[in-house]
Amino acid sequence: MSNSDNSSELNEAISHNVYFEGKVQSLGLKTLKGKATVGVMKKGTYTFSASSPEEMIVISGTMHVQLPGESYKEYKEQENFHVAAGTSFEVICNDDVAYICYYGYR
Repeated sequence: MSNSDNSSELNEAISHNVYFEGKVQSLGLKTLKGKATVGVMKKGTYTFSASSPEEMIVISGTMHVQLPGESYKEYKEQENFHVAAGTSFEVICNDDVAYICYYGYR
C-alpha cells in the first residue's frame, strides 16, 4: 500500500460516523453499487431510521432485526435484508457485528 497522493483521484476524506455513544461506528465510501458504509456494532440494542432505501449485509457476527410490521429475524454472515425509506428498524447484537450498508439499493 502506497502513501503517495495521486492527483488524478478525488482528494476526498473518508467520512467517519459515530452513533450511540461510540457503540456503532462506520466509514463512508463510494462503490459500484453507489454510496455505502462499512461499520461495526458493539453488543447492544439499537433503533435506526432509514431516510433512503438500504441493503444491509452482515459481514461478521449475527444481528437480530425487527423490520416494520414484522417479528425479529436472525441474520448471519453473508445474509442481507432490505429497509424501506422513511422507516425505522430495531437491531439486537449479542456480540460485536460488522456490516456493509448500501444506500438507495435497486
